[in-house]
Amino acid sequence: QVQLVESGGGLVHPGGSLRLSCVVSGGDYKVKNMDWYRQAPGKQRDMVANTYSNGDTYYSDSVKGRFTTSRDNAKNTVYLQMNNLKPEDTAVYYCRALVIGKGIYWGQGTQVTVSS
Repeated sequence: QVQLVESGGGLVHPGGSLRLSCVVSGGDYKVKNMDWYRQAPGKQRDMVANTYSNGDTYYSDSVKGRFTTSRDNAKNTVYLQMNNLKPEDTAVYYCRALVIGKGIYWGQGTQVTVSS
């Protein structure tokens, strides 16, 4: 079955960087959208970045200019490079994929903590 596996979270100081990865596994799937969301304690889950199969990207205003998403279609993998991290970026980050013919799937989430 379709599985999304995330990695790369951790603890970083303000101004630091982290790179998240998410791979769609379980079979030879075609993936349309691969997106990143995040959820801080007590808050709703918000979209961070979208990556479309043609390479187009979209970012929320809160991360524009600091975060970059990219994908490797051959590996069904999406990345989120996060630079100049701020304490308000602290959240659980989730990967979401629209798998053609299967539906929408979520990863298990990875914790990102920005603190001095």
